[in-house]
Formats: sequence, structure tokens, C-alpha cells
Amino acid sequence: SIGSFKLTSKKLSTQPFICGGTRVVVNNRFIAMQQSSSAANASIRRLLNGRVAGLKVSPTVGINDISNELIRNGKSVYKFGLGQSPFPVPQCLTQRLSQCAHEKDYLPAQGLLSLREHIATYHNEKDARYVNGAGVGGTPISHPNVTADEVFVGPGSKELIFILQLCYYGELVLQTPCWVSYQPQALIIGRNIRKIPTTIYQNWKLAPEDFLRYLQLEGPDKPRILVLNYPSNPTGQSYSNEELEAIADVARKYGVVVLSDEIYSSLTYDGSYTSISHYYPEGTIVLDGISKWCGAGGWRLGYFVFPKELRWLQEGMKCAASETFTSVSAPIQHAAIAAFDRHFENQEICEYLATSRHVLQNVSTNVTQRLRANNVNVLDSDGGFYCYGKFTQTKKGKLLEEQLHEYDDELTRQHLVDEFFHTLLKETGVAVLPGHHFGSRAERLCFRLSYVAFDGNEALKRPTDNTLYENMYEGVEILGKYLDS
Repeated sequence: SIGSFKLTSKKLSTQPFICGGTRVVVNNRFIAMQQSSSAANASIRRLLNGRVAGLKVSPTVGINDISNELIRNGKSVYKFGLGQSPFPVPQCLTQRLSQCAHEKDYLPAQGLLSLREHIATYHNEKDARYVNGAGVGGTPISHPNVTADEVFVGPGSKELIFILQLCYYGELVLQTPCWVSYQPQALIIGRNIRKIPTTIYQNWKLAPEDFLRYLQLEGPDKPRILVLNYPSNPTGQSYSNEELEAIADVARKYGVVVLSDEIYSSLTYDGSYTSISHYYPEGTIVLDGISKWCGAGGWRLGYFVFPKELRWLQEGMKCAASETFTSVSAPIQHAAIAAFDRHFENQEICEYLATSRHVLQNVSTNVTQRLRANNVNVLDSDGGFYCYGKFTQTKKGKLLEEQLHEYDDELTRQHLVDEFFHTLLKETGVAVLPGHHFGSRAERLCFRLSYVAFDGNEALKRPTDNTLYENMYEGVEILGKYLDS
């Protein structure tokens, strides 16, 4: 949108027109706006790339900004919108950061060698500890030996995903619902996007047969990246070994690059995890970082682990990184070594993770039980910070569904759902994100709830003290009763 003007055509005109006193020139590269004026001096032309002109602030960031503004104005808000870890950064990292504040030099675009070596060792040990000994029918799971050369460090996983899409010339395949930023990034770069919808009856997971059917129908020879995120943001669901092996078989058959977004892998509630890279090592890029399990979202450090077979793609990303972010902050990289150094022997880190998982699982169970008591259909989460509710069977859900059926276009339906959740926030102070921001169709009547609205510092000290979570549970009860009234 530009003021009240909205771009709706995919093939943009090159003809100028007047919009609210502004002369607008549009083509497929940019939007140029020049204020109509009788002044003699030329004004600075406002040039905006057409690929970002229609974008809005990321919904997760936006709802957090709105919630904070309401709080500043004196309103009580239950912040269930942003998926930020409630737990503090472990002390071994913060101490290391203070010791590394003097580090000032530019570092290699691929990342500090010592950090990459520690990440590689961590992944090799994690693979050996977390995965089961055999896959489907006794098929051995391979354990790729990660080296520092295959690790690529960036300023958060979001930037790495963006540069990957920039460098790999292929369409993006998403199972929906999925994280909010995959699609906008592809739109900014100009990549085609293909969505494979899932349902709650599939546990919101990509079915291998649906993946296969899509590839056969849409052209098996196209270059593609499949993003697989588990435990999932927004659903909290993960995959079994059998499911991963079946998806890997399809990806290998059709030469699909898999981006395995494993940012929540250390927060599976039972402490176990299998990466799809064990079934498809030659075609899988593993994504991880310290923002979720380590509570260091603001540190902005994520990384990729590439297979040797995709070294050419890694080299392309290194060139792009050198011309954009150059390298991650030097003190942050030096300090992050403490997160991976003898990780599984570090008592502070092990206790931190064990307590975090225990707290999150307990909170998740309490949240989903309260939602189900009010006719919200929601699955138990396998890990992470989220649950994904479907409220078609609630009283307000049924009324909203009838209203949505009066309209044929998805944008109108999304607008009505947004209005519904805005009214929810205004009347009750409960902030959750509607499901269409995660790729679900508006009429599905879904929402994501992030159950991290508690004092994580105190929770690490007193994990079983339910008084720490009472305010959050109160917000969930208010949400459930609002939907079913």
C-alpha cells in the first residue's frame, strides 16, 4: 500500500497517475513517487522497490510493538504474540561476552574459525547422543562428520535464510502453516512460492505422499528448496524417523534441496531429536543458532551446516555475505563459543536446558488443557514455545465462520479475521496471531499462541512454582472463554 493506494496487479503498469496529490510512476522494478508541487525547487523523488511496497512489518514483530504500546498506555496485556525465549542467557555466555568486549576486528564472512570448530564438534556429539540407532526397518541412520569448513555463521537465522534464497535460483516450497518470514523473503527476492497445506488431522505435518504428488504435478525437474521446520513454529509438532526418511526419499528422487530449520531442536520436551540430514545428507542444509535454546535472540547469531555436495552454494553465500553483512559482531562470535565448548559436559548448560524443557512442557500441557476446555481444537506440542489452536467449534468461531462464507476472496476474509483478533486484543488484552499469517486459509480459524509470558529467570530457580505462571494461565482462560461465548 502507498497511502490509500493498493497495488493489486502482478504485472505493473509503467504509466504515471495521480494518487492523493502524489505523482506515482510504477514499473516492475520500482515505484517512484514525486509530490505534485508548484514550487520551483525539485523535490527528492521517493523511490521504493515494488517488491517491498506492499509488505508490512513482520506480524510477530508488529503484534509485539502494538502490545508494548498498549502497556505503555496503561492497559494490561497478555503477550502471546512474540516467540522470544523467556529464559536468561546462561551466565557462562554473558561472562564470556564481557571478557570479549575488546574484540574489534572484522572476522571472516563465513565466521570465526574457532567458533565454527566448536559448532562442528557440538553437532557431531549431538548426532551421536540424540538420534536412535536405526531408522525404518532397521535402516542405519548415517552420521555425517561435520567439519568447520561446512559451518557458516550469520547474524541470525533469518538473514541466512534470506541470503540462501538469494543465492539459490529455485522456487520455495513451504508446508503450511509455517513461520511468518519464509514467504515475505521469497517475495522480496522475486522467487516463486509453492505451498502444500496440512491439516490438524495430519498433525500439521507434511505428508510424504502430498510432497510427492506436488512434485509430480508441478514439474519434477524444477530447482526447489523445501523448508522443513521442526519442532514447528507455529504448531509445536515434530516428525518421527519414519516420516523423515519418507520425505528424504522423495527429496532425493527429485533433487530438492532441503533446508532443515532446527532452531528449536534443543527444546524438544523429551530431549531427543533426529535431523532429516541423517537420511538425506547430501541435499540437506541444517539451520540452528542460539536465539531459542540459549535465550540469546538479541545476540543475532545463527548458522548453517552445509553438506560437502553443496559447497558451491556455500561459496556463493560467502560472496553475498562479504558484500552485505561482512561478518557477525566479533564479541558475539567469541562469546558464543561458550555455548558449544564441551556442551554436553557443561553442567550449567545441561541443567539450564533440562529445566527449560521441563518448564516449557509443563506450561504447554496447562495451556492446551485450558484451551480444550473451551472447545478449541489444539494438539499437544512436542517442543518449542507454541501451540496452534483451531476455534471453529467455539460459539464465536461458528458465528465468524458464517460471516466469512459470505465472501469469496481470501483477502477480505483475512481482513475480517484480523478485525476479530484486534477486537479480542482491545476488549480482553489478549494478543495472539491469526493463522493466516502462517499460511493457513482464513476460514480455518486458527491462531498461534506463544506460551512464554512468564519470568524465565525465576522459573529456572523455581520451576515447579505455579504462581509464576498464574498470570499467563489467566490470559489463556480469558481467551478460551471469549472464543466460546
